[in-house]
Amino acid sequence: MKILHTADWHLGKILHKHDVSDAFEYFFQWLIKLIKSENVDAILISGDIFDLANPAAKDRKLYFDCLKTLHSTGIQIIVTGGNHDSVGLLNAPNQLLQSMNIHIIGGATQPLEDEIVLLKNKKNIPALAVAAVPFLRDKDLRTKDEEESYKNRTEAIQAGIKKHYQNIAVLCQELYPDLPAIAMGHLYAKGSIGSDSEREIHVGNAAVVESAIFPESFHYVALGHIHRPQIIGGKEHIRYSGSPIALSFSEKSDKKQVLILEIEKHQIKSIQPHLIPPIRSLIKLSGTFEEVQTKLNTLDPKTPLTSFVEIEVVEEHFNTSIISQTVELVSNFAESDKFKILKDKVIFKEQATNAAQHFTEGTHVEDLKPMDVFNKRLEAESLDANKLISFQEAFQELLDSVQETDHN
Repeated sequence: MKILHTADWHLGKILHKHDVSDAFEYFFQWLIKLIKSENVDAILISGDIFDLANPAAKDRKLYFDCLKTLHSTGIQIIVTGGNHDSVGLLNAPNQLLQSMNIHIIGGATQPLEDEIVLLKNKKNIPALAVAAVPFLRDKDLRTKDEEESYKNRTEAIQAGIKKHYQNIAVLCQELYPDLPAIAMGHLYAKGSIGSDSEREIHVGNAAVVESAIFPESFHYVALGHIHRPQIIGGKEHIRYSGSPIALSFSEKSDKKQVLILEIEKHQIKSIQPHLIPPIRSLIKLSGTFEEVQTKLNTLDPKTPLTSFVEIEVVEEHFNTSIISQTVELVSNFAESDKFKILKDKVIFKEQATNAAQHFTEGTHVEDLKPMDVFNKRLEAESLDANKLISFQEAFQELLDSVQETDHN
């Protein structure tokens, strides 16, 4: 059998106020071609299908369209819930979807055996038991009696996760002793390298688990939650597939992938990463105003979708003209068909804790204009160019209002 492992689709993700669903759709078209060309038997999607627990109607439609297209290829489908997902939303169409060989486990189940899905080979013979473990919430892991047995909440959660996997591993062996078993999971494993786009799991990511919690009876562990693909604990069979598209600028250099494992004679014959072709570049440009301007003028990304750019202008001394020039620079590239600037920031290295420190000794307040004092105070803040302009305009309105009142 060939099993494809993916996770963290995050349908509905907004990156700096921009919808990235077009990138996901591009990935999905590629995925369908891969499934057909590799003759894949089943797909495992390890949590965080949606970015929000209550996704927009268009994102729900995209999800069901994806399931429909996957079903049309003839593969078996297992979807587990992640910490971003609503258990009720994922589970709602379960009875209908099971008739299509689509198995959804939105949250922990009672009885536990409902989390075990049996996959069949092309001869329609049971060939693999999947412990489809979703994201385990606090209520799934801790009882009052158990909590009193541990020093703190973190230990109780860690012990609960370990116990859940031990129990389901035993069940797989009892129910399907002649079949190989693999597990799914949506959790934070020790040693994993995250990105800026992951939401904390449990509280403060404190309940990090060791790779040793997964019983050796599992031939493979298909993990979700961490968006960078990686092997955990030096064990080839415990892996995060990573998200299929970049979900933050911290992932701009990541090579996105899905994993296909081949099972033969009850053993993992191979685990093969399949790199997803670059879809959209995420680019961060930093330097002085002139350096950033030059980089933008020569920037020519070679990806199918319009690239996203973040710029950071760094100057030694506060200069209001740099702020206005940066705003103008961003507006000049607003109509570019090659890239879109999503975020801009101006940083002045010399900052002070209060406005008085910005003036030379001997300067008298009565010799200064209010806007001069306000601009000096802004030097102490790290604000993007648009916010700086907005603050200046708002302050000017206040000045005009006060002056008009004094005049009357």
